[in-house]
Amino acid sequence: MNAPTPRSEDIEVPESPPVAAAEARAIAPARVSAIEAVARSRLLTVGMDALLVEVAALLSSAQISVVVVCDAAGLPLGIITETTLVQRLGLGQADFFATRAGDVMTREITRCKPDDLLSDVLAMMHERELIHVLVVETGHRPLGVLNARDGLRALLAAGTHEEELLRNYVMGIGYQ
Repeated sequence: MNAPTPRSEDIEVPESPPVAAAEARAIAPARVSAIEAVARSRLLTVGMDALLVEVAALLSSAQISVVVVCDAAGLPLGIITETTLVQRLGLGQADFFATRAGDVMTREITRCKPDDLLSDVLAMMHERELIHVLVVETGHRPLGVLNARDGLRALLAAGTHEEELLRNYVMGIGYQ
């Protein structure tokens, strides 16, 4: 008797190491460091003794709605958002010309590192309903502020690139 002929879908063909490595490089997940330049440009810092009027002036001249409050060594102690300022002013809890940043800052700071996966950080931001996350280096010194919109743009661009790679592969052009 003849042995049954295996069907093509039953045969597992291992990928060659060069092809697998090329694919892994082509679809490597984006890291926070991919948008480090943008995150650096969004970093605004003040000292604990900065007046709220100074914080408000910084925020009004920037394209970000958060300021990081740092100690004398440059380490982050808290944040002040536009929302915090509006709430304090609206409730009469702060005099913009006398209240210090250290008195109204939110001490809970959500941080990430440049080598964190961008998709993981964005998922965490979505889960916690955050718009900004502080990017810090190993010594906790601030490197930048990751804005959810910037992160989503980077992931979209990475997805578009992957789509191009796939289209080129299917069309027989290969990876470029």
